[in-house]
Amino acid sequence: MLLQKALSSTARIAARSHFRSSLTSFSRLSSTMAPKLRDPSLFKQNVCYVNGEWIPAKSGKTFEVHDPATEQLIGTCPEFTAEDTRNAISHAEAAFESFRHKTGRERSKLLRKWYDLVVENADDLATLITWENGKPTADAKGEVTYAANFFEWFSEEAPRIYGDTIPSSTPGNRVITIKEPVGVCGLITPWNFPAAMITRKIGPALAVGCSVVVKAPGETPFTPLALAELAHRAGVPPGVVNVITASENTPEVGQELTTNPTVRKISFTGSTPVGKLLMKQCSTTLKKLSLELGGNAPFIVFDDADVDLAVAGAIASKFRSSGQTCVCANRIFVQRGIYEEFSQKFAAKVEEFRVGNGFEEGTTHGPLIHHKAISKVEEHVRDAEKKGAKVLLGGHKLPDLGPNFYEPTVISGMTVDMAMASEETFGPVAGLFPFDTEEEVVKIANDTTVGLAGYFFSRDLERVHRVAEHLEVGMVGVNTGLISDPASPFGGVKESGFGREGSLYGIGEYQVTKMVTYGGVGKKLQS
Repeated sequence: MLLQKALSSTARIAARSHFRSSLTSFSRLSSTMAPKLRDPSLFKQNVCYVNGEWIPAKSGKTFEVHDPATEQLIGTCPEFTAEDTRNAISHAEAAFESFRHKTGRERSKLLRKWYDLVVENADDLATLITWENGKPTADAKGEVTYAANFFEWFSEEAPRIYGDTIPSSTPGNRVITIKEPVGVCGLITPWNFPAAMITRKIGPALAVGCSVVVKAPGETPFTPLALAELAHRAGVPPGVVNVITASENTPEVGQELTTNPTVRKISFTGSTPVGKLLMKQCSTTLKKLSLELGGNAPFIVFDDADVDLAVAGAIASKFRSSGQTCVCANRIFVQRGIYEEFSQKFAAKVEEFRVGNGFEEGTTHGPLIHHKAISKVEEHVRDAEKKGAKVLLGGHKLPDLGPNFYEPTVISGMTVDMAMASEETFGPVAGLFPFDTEEEVVKIANDTTVGLAGYFFSRDLERVHRVAEHLEVGMVGVNTGLISDPASPFGGVKESGFGREGSLYGIGEYQVTKMVTYGGVGKKLQS
């Protein structure tokens, strides 16, 4: 077969050698060198940001944060407890009473100033992201731009918070609605986008007048703390933005945020099991919730698609951040008529990747976040092989680069009984599933408990509308592998959660609607 010839065992061995040798020398160098920041004061150790001040945990306890590329120590952060969290919540409550009464234009200017400072310090923020997350510098810079754009977007929404006038069914009554901030918000963010997932939540919260307590991810706390420093410089009032950290104590901090009656809203991005736990905890006080949870995104390529465009889209969707995003293509379905062509071209593109430390120029893909991620990827690859799939490229760890590196991998002949068909891999592994009919592939694509994103490529206009409407997901990419945009509503259906972030819809997640009825106002003019 054409594909087998193109990806012979010799080629696969050469590819593994290419992946393994790409950064060996730099990895040794980076193990003894810490990256330099233009502004070292952005690197905050052993303190969290509460009520406009930098404070340690009351216990004095800290936890270590390690570089996923080298496993070298980056620094230490406070191990906050439930008591520390309650303190942050109380300050947020006090700040809310005054911040809610600022005009939309005043809040807009604060967000705009914060946006300007993020842009001015983009290089340092990108350095922190690469250091603690591992993604290549180019990807980290892209994230900083994406993160900043949420502040810009919601700074423009802040002055435009409108209510409605509703015709009453009772003569003499007048009905209006007022949009009010929900109150203190608890924001719990993940490690895969340590800047953007925070700004996507803080932006709308501040735009409407809420105050926030942000639980930074234990794997990547330094980027959120740097953003807090920029908030301080932007003049955000004390207590409006509070950023706290925890690792071992994450469960008790999360429980405090979800059960404390002062907190009126929780926004969480992360796994579905954790989302379910948080929702259960929130039920004790009936908090407003936004949950952006796990995905199992289908990526469908029909016979009539532009194959080169589909390959480019699949590369962008599957391997962004080494496959560690919730909207990454997890199952790639290719119609049999172009299966061989797509597989060959796709694998050839993947073979061009350069894996290594994110700080080296030319690196396209960095490490996975930790050993648990590596273990899951390895399990999925071996499971697919055991059940009859063929590894066309990659399929192995890269210990010469470090314990958290894995080869970008392409697997052919996937079937629905393999673990990758039903579980989110969250790693650099692309499994290619053949299919015959439109009806068949949509049924398989929807055969999952989650529904965050879905992608498909076709040049048939009728099919585009038909398939887009039948996919059970919250977001659809048609002839593109990239769908994230501050102007677009981000969120899923089924067990991928509910609520939307970004866009004009995202601001409503932090508001409540108050109805006011005026009686006796329909009388005739007095003489």
